[in-house]
Amino acid sequence: MRLTKFTDLALRVAMRLAIADEGATPTSKEVAAAVGAPYTHVAKVVSRLRHLGVLEARRGRGGGLVLTEYGRGVSVGFLVRELEGHGDVVGCEDEPPCPLRAACRLRVALRTAQEAFYRALDPITVRDLVDEPARPVLVQILGTRPG
Repeated sequence: MRLTKFTDLALRVAMRLAIADEGATPTSKEVAAAVGAPYTHVAKVVSRLRHLGVLEARRGRGGGLVLTEYGRGVSVGFLVRELEGHGDVVGCEDEPPCPLRAACRLRVALRTAQEAFYRALDPITVRDLVDEPARPVLVQILGTRPG
């Protein structure tokens, strides 16, 4: 299974915010530069993560992005499920629909595999992603410029 670019970017944004210095509030543009993504894509990700309660976006002087406590402890499995959507791995009902769909066993097998993938991510939190030994590498790569 391969994650969409949107989900990959959302996880990188969450990780970048998780390593931010205490009190730092990097802007969306700073986070975009740190994770190597266009600002417009990061802005969409920030909007979705904000809607999920993972981060807060503060406006005005001293504003910026802050990972919420909920965001630090949220399950990666939950995030991936929410960001990827709940659709099938294959497009059995796409146009044109697959002629094998009425008797196909592949769809069920792939759904089972997809759920196993998510279950493997369920016990992992965003906090876990940035714990030692990953933290120093992430700080070096992503930086932690105060906002």
